[in-house]
Amino acid sequence: MAEEKKVAPTGVWTAVKPFVNGGASGMLATCVIQPIDMIKVRIQLGQGSAVSVTKNMLKNDGIGAFYKGLSAGLLRQATYTTARLGSFKMLTAKAIEANDGKPLPLYQKALCGLTAGAIGACVGSPADLALIRMQADNTLPLAQRRNYTNAFHALYRISADEGVLALWKGASAVSGFCAAACSLPFDFVKTQIQKMQPDAQGKYPYTGSLDCAMQTLKSGGPLKFYTGFPVYCVRIAPHVMMTWIFLNQITKFQKTIGL
Repeated sequence: MAEEKKVAPTGVWTAVKPFVNGGASGMLATCVIQPIDMIKVRIQLGQGSAVSVTKNMLKNDGIGAFYKGLSAGLLRQATYTTARLGSFKMLTAKAIEANDGKPLPLYQKALCGLTAGAIGACVGSPADLALIRMQADNTLPLAQRRNYTNAFHALYRISADEGVLALWKGASAVSGFCAAACSLPFDFVKTQIQKMQPDAQGKYPYTGSLDCAMQTLKSGGPLKFYTGFPVYCVRIAPHVMMTWIFLNQITKFQKTIGL
């Protein structure tokens, strides 16, 4: 008897599976990495070294301070990582198909990764903005604090007070798909743009990402962009590693239950 041919699964689940798995793995990784990310943002905002920031957060706000903005962090992963990893899986699958099933050369893999990263950055920018603002809120004077209660409240307030397009402030400076040494300057500029507030005359300190970069370079030199670099490396490497670990475990579990 001839062997039965295995039929590849089709349908809605097959299409959405890479996106669901990517988002779930990113959200699980964020739950572990959130305290480090919180410290990184405080360092970028000029609150001191990693040790002093950690001590002050524990002393002034307790353990809960390290998870400030977790809802926005989870929302960011549910948007950014879902779109990035899902898009990457789809793009590489299409590229392999077009390549007659042969392994992709490095430049094609890189192109798929860069495209997926750009898609994820555009989709995840609003949640990233909410995350930065919630993390930075306690560093502001009481009168200037926004006091967002959760990520959705932050998105609503930003849209209502500043317009819908404000949700994409700093998106042109997002470079989450680059290595830490390349992406930290972009991350630094993005943080400054996303947390800025207008003065009494309604004027913002920066007109955009380029203006922020030029002012930073003029006032602090090139090394200013690398504020918090060690913490950034400690944060980004484990997050990527744990995202893939969780992704592999989720995939294995799905196979055991026939998904």
